[in-house]
Amino acid sequence: MKTCAVIYNPNSGHTLRKKNITKYKELIEKYGYNVSFIGTEYKGHAKEIVSHLGYVDLVMSMGGDGTFNEIVFGNLQRKKRLVLAHIPVGTTNDIGVMFGYGKDIEKNIDMCLSGVVKGMDICLINNRPFVYVAGFGKFMTIPYDTPRYLKKKYGHMAYLMSGFKDLFRVTKNYDITYEVNGKTVQGLYSFMLISSANRIAGFNNFYKDVKLDDDNFEVLLCTYTRKLDIIKALGMLVATDASRVAGFEFYRTSHLRVSFRHHPKNAWCIDGEKLEIRTKTYDIKNERNVQILIPKKNVDKLFYN
Repeated sequence: MKTCAVIYNPNSGHTLRKKNITKYKELIEKYGYNVSFIGTEYKGHAKEIVSHLGYVDLVMSMGGDGTFNEIVFGNLQRKKRLVLAHIPVGTTNDIGVMFGYGKDIEKNIDMCLSGVVKGMDICLINNRPFVYVAGFGKFMTIPYDTPRYLKKKYGHMAYLMSGFKDLFRVTKNYDITYEVNGKTVQGLYSFMLISSANRIAGFNNFYKDVKLDDDNFEVLLCTYTRKLDIIKALGMLVATDASRVAGFEFYRTSHLRVSFRHHPKNAWCIDGEKLEIRTKTYDIKNERNVQILIPKKNVDKLFYN
């Protein structure tokens, strides 16, 4: 019989209570798995669990984007990597929506376990993985600064409320030098976004042609600092691809090096969580072919192979 370890975050939503877990366990067993559920107890616990886990045929994440990030991190620390899956249970769930999941967990489990295993690129920032997005500057502290009680009460609206407040704060310019695709650029930027996803911060089709197995990620730098310019640029995101919005510099690459002239005051955000690494220089690259079991729904759209 196949084996499956489900690592879940008890603080994600209201659907991971004991009675629900029993139903999920029975459903996974119908697919021929001997399954165990392991609840996380503190930040970083999911990473520790996966890195020390004995061999199983599948590791399934149940939680938000941050939980899946930890599970990927733990898997990359192993000598023999495991096949991963992600069932979204959280506030925004950008990764889950990108993969094709809805809000019904039982349907999501069915979609996952009847899906396919794909080799997916994972980005590394100073060797710390992020699954779909990393960034610094304007708006980038919102995911980890928004209080958990607001996320539970208002869901995605809590982020929008925090974003509205941040819009009217003073916008700081960051003096950085970056190296990408054989060129070196120095300038002042209000924020930078690095991603391998077509859904970011609740925006669907943020980029129109993203592939998760092309050995590339997308880089977006904003030169705007005036509130009106930022509002106009954000409005344009609804109508067109972010790479075509004025005030942005856009690249598609497999390697990026970013150096700050001054030590940044705020931490980077990766997959909605705070990056604990603090330095002036950041090296971003790809780790290829991480095995992910995902629904068939969006496979042709997201993968070449």
